[in-house]
Amino acid sequence: MFKYLVIGNPIDHSLSPKLHNYWMNKNNIDGIYEKKLTEEDQIKDLIQELRNNKLAGINVTVPLKKVIIPFVDGLTPEADETKSVNTIFKDNEKIIGHNTDIGGFELGLRHIKYNTIGKKVLILGAGGVSPSIIYALIRMKVSEIFLSNRTMKKAEEIKNSFKNIKIIEWGKLVDCDIIINATSIGLNKNDQFPIDLKNIGPNKFFYDVIYNPSETNFLKLGKESGNITENGKMMFIYQAHQAFTIWHKTMPKVDEETIKLLDG
Repeated sequence: MFKYLVIGNPIDHSLSPKLHNYWMNKNNIDGIYEKKLTEEDQIKDLIQELRNNKLAGINVTVPLKKVIIPFVDGLTPEADETKSVNTIFKDNEKIIGHNTDIGGFELGLRHIKYNTIGKKVLILGAGGVSPSIIYALIRMKVSEIFLSNRTMKKAEEIKNSFKNIKIIEWGKLVDCDIIINATSIGLNKNDQFPIDLKNIGPNKFFYDVIYNPSETNFLKLGKESGNITENGKMMFIYQAHQAFTIWHKTMPKVDEETIKLLDG
């Protein structure tokens, strides 16, 4: 039996096991997928388990998407450019870090038929998923990207890779069409969003990368102000879809049954 893991901290919210085990069952694959609360000092041993074939693949979530990079043998171009890894696989005995968040975000927006061309975007948070979103948005032909983070240094590090983005102070708002929560604020249902978003106005697109809970306080604030809202569920499904395809050389179905699976 092949064993797969998603690692991160926190990890209780992750629905990756539910989705991957469902797909493995549907495709008659003899495997099991679990989640593991992981500290940085445990990464080396987990990569060794992958080398020794005790694990067949690893997904990576917050806050390990960047810190895991020194432990792999190589990066795909997407992972190298974004300095973010969320999927690890073996290729000719080499441990390779890959980024499926880029495609996941793009395909998620395509799924809801949202047109990004020429739009101005404000991203809140400079964590592990932010470079992937920026990479995807550039590919999707937005006009401007603003980035805001509580720690300015982290935002500046991302700007080193994406020269054309604009950094703004945490708590300040700009005129934009899309506002994205790329922080972990909201993983806990009781998390209150720390920025007053009421003055941002209506008719914007509020997007939260968090998918569990399905409606964060960030999205509630957006809805109350007359905006379109969307959580990260479809991004999550499509990034998992790409990881599954890499590991199993089989493309699982993304259908209504798959989507409903994550609602319960």
